[in-house]
Amino acid sequence: MLNNWNIRIWEYEFLSPHWLWLLLGVPFFLWYIFYLDRKKTGDFKFSRLEKDQQNLGSNSIKYLRYLVLTAYGMVVALLIFALAKPFNWAGYEDYDEDYKNGIDIVIALDISASMLARDFTPNRLEAAKKVAKEFIDGRRGDRIGLVVYEGEAYTACPATLDYGILKTQIDQLQSGMLEPGTAIGTGLGTAVTRLRNDSLPSKVIILLTDGINMQGEISPQTAAELARAKNIRVYTIGVGSLGTAPSPVFTPFGVRYENMPVEIDEATLLKIADITGGKYFRATDEASLRSIYNEIDLLEKRKIKNIDYKSEPPAWPMPFLNWAMVLMLAAWCVQLFYFKSNG
Repeated sequence: MLNNWNIRIWEYEFLSPHWLWLLLGVPFFLWYIFYLDRKKTGDFKFSRLEKDQQNLGSNSIKYLRYLVLTAYGMVVALLIFALAKPFNWAGYEDYDEDYKNGIDIVIALDISASMLARDFTPNRLEAAKKVAKEFIDGRRGDRIGLVVYEGEAYTACPATLDYGILKTQIDQLQSGMLEPGTAIGTGLGTAVTRLRNDSLPSKVIILLTDGINMQGEISPQTAAELARAKNIRVYTIGVGSLGTAPSPVFTPFGVRYENMPVEIDEATLLKIADITGGKYFRATDEASLRSIYNEIDLLEKRKIKNIDYKSEPPAWPMPFLNWAMVLMLAAWCVQLFYFKSNG
């Protein structure tokens, strides 16, 4: 939507910029009208000295006359800008947006039994799934994949632009789908293999867990070294409240919840982020988890939005003409009603 009063020159380009050379003459125009004003004779004779006349006069009237003359100079400048046919790409809507230059992202999500802890609503896993889908909805043009892990890992969805399928896979995730345990290194290693060397130059893994690496054929540090070798940044997220949390305990009679200490291997997650040039975050509730994804979203706004305009935009001199008319009218009114002449 074009603004009829926006004269921020830096936001405009010009279809006929050669007219702008006339702006060099504006200072000379101002000098000339000030010169004529000083040479103008009064309508009344005064027998005293010039010094006495100045003492009887008012500085405010003198400055007001200067202001009126300056307004005429600004009117001339605004008319020159209008002649140069200004246009503003930001207000022009006849274009197509292309987000093909995105990045590759893999979300590595811990779905172990401890993710059923109820310090998030309704539990950590469901909150993590919900926020991950919100993050996906906020990206455009990025290929996003999903790796899930417990004691082992598998690729739930290869990196894709079909976000509908990806979110369907996230909805279907449940704890207990894999061998019990927490294999952070295996989860990260699997995510690294999903980001091929021939994929997009910018590659990112978001690794989320609430526990400590307990098993797996590959250590978290080794997996981080593999990620660094492929120029993959890894953002690690530790999920869990501070202190204790209602955690599931499996018994022959079913699952019951007991308050248990929250144990997250933050040292390992920090090291993974440090090795790969990423960053470690701690999420203690759903709101903080959402803010973490928002921060990652801002950190990874590396895609280039190509805008292809279908036609040349029309000139839009109206803001400059509108302000020229306002200034001209204001100056004329001051002269007419304030500086009345008796000639």
